[in-house]
Amino acid sequence: MARSVEFNEEQAIQKAMEVFWEKGYNSASLRDLTDAMKINSSSLYNTIGDKQELFVRCVQHYTDLRKQDIQKRLKSSDSPFTILVDYIHDAVDVIIKGNGCMAVKMAFEVANADQRVKDILKADSDYAYQFLHDLIKNAMDRGEIATKEDPELLADYFNSTWTGWYESYILHHDAGKIRKMAQYFIKQLSK
Repeated sequence: MARSVEFNEEQAIQKAMEVFWEKGYNSASLRDLTDAMKINSSSLYNTIGDKQELFVRCVQHYTDLRKQDIQKRLKSSDSPFTILVDYIHDAVDVIIKGNGCMAVKMAFEVANADQRVKDILKADSDYAYQFLHDLIKNAMDRGEIATKEDPELLADYFNSTWTGWYESYILHHDAGKIRKMAQYFIKQLSK
């Protein structure tokens, strides 16, 4: 008689996500994943599937966490500009203190070869874009950002700039440089 597999699947996905985030898809071994999840490989195959299926679930989990974060941010202040500035500062912290953005990492490593991952990351990017666009537009409506600016362009610009900051930090490991670029971006918004 087969043993029943008992583990907290959400916690296991979180642990596997952390391994993929740190090591990337290609460098994360099945052993790394199952050790972090505290399960054996047969439990993984019986409940979730193979490494690829686990990875897709981890990317979805990561983007779900980002959506939850955005929803909390929207409730954190009455000022759209304040929310935007806090988001920018937190983006800088993710780059220089953490392991970078998993979505950016996986977009470069995996998204071109895996349509499901690409679709998840595109939906995440679209969600972040809408969040930024709406914040910028609302800040304009309140007079916190000059109305001569284009909220669509600024939202796209920030999403692209954020990826550039991440690349710059990987290459130069200069936190001051990233902070200066963020301050410059905020200054440009508040003119």
